[in-house]
Amino acid sequence: MKIIKNSLALVGVICVSGLFIFSMQKSPNAQAPSDRNLGHEDPVVNNYNVYALEMPDNLNFAGEAVPVEDPDIYERMDRELLVNTYWQSNGLLMFKRAQKYFPIIEPILKKNGVPDDFKYLAVIESGLIPTAKSPAGASGMWQIMAATGRENGLEVNSNVDERYHIEMATEVACNYLKKAKANLGSWTKAAAAYNAGNAGVSSRLEAQDVNDYYDLLLGEETGRYVFRIVALKEILSHPDKYGFNFNKSHLYKEIPTYKVKVDTAVKDFAQFSKKFGINYKILKLHNPWLREPHLNNSSRKLYEIEIPEAGYYNTHP
Repeated sequence: MKIIKNSLALVGVICVSGLFIFSMQKSPNAQAPSDRNLGHEDPVVNNYNVYALEMPDNLNFAGEAVPVEDPDIYERMDRELLVNTYWQSNGLLMFKRAQKYFPIIEPILKKNGVPDDFKYLAVIESGLIPTAKSPAGASGMWQIMAATGRENGLEVNSNVDERYHIEMATEVACNYLKKAKANLGSWTKAAAAYNAGNAGVSSRLEAQDVNDYYDLLLGEETGRYVFRIVALKEILSHPDKYGFNFNKSHLYKEIPTYKVKVDTAVKDFAQFSKKFGINYKILKLHNPWLREPHLNNSSRKLYEIEIPEAGYYNTHP
């Protein structure tokens, strides 16, 4: 019994020490590095503290203001800022993945005339994970349903599923959002429609006799949806303000690739990948839309397979 008590005491000391070490954090309202006086150390808190957040000025989505002067809107916005600021591990992962994937998404949004803010929609849909899949069957970074993918020209089957192709899926998302904007009249409502469907948002607007997303009474998921996008936009745009500390070297890198055109069947991607100095795992990392170890291609369709440039992976023969 004495041994057990001593052990428990030791565990307690270790836990308290761990709490002390890992809770050293900057206030999320601390000044950004550019605002701090040179020669002074960064302010550090040496015990566990949770800070209330000041509501940012001029919050908007795609240039459309978030009416935080409304007390209900204020509380809902405050909730999402708090939840996403203090989910620190997830927040750091979003910063890391954004460095890798935003450069792919941003030019496609721009080309299609879709506001840049919609890249944050991909953040909340999938956490910027290209292989994400929901229990309902929505797949890829933009969480596209199979029927929606096919309706927009994507190949979706057990052998090839282009919902996992980042560029193609982003094009489909842009098409959907532009149609939703034309139908509903605002980018904010178009964003809500990405979650609840055009018909779902339109019918609720009509039933409740309102014309604005922020005036709608909605279910939990769609009711939080735009607020979550705005919160991630705010946090990812101002890391220092919200206490996220990292160097550029900590962020994930976009790997340069080139495309190999294939218009025949491929019997074995493990052997195919070796021709380009990589292995099967690396091939699938860059081409998650190839769902099986082979490509059927009975129709002789032209596919473009991405191959990383030499020197970025240490693969073994």
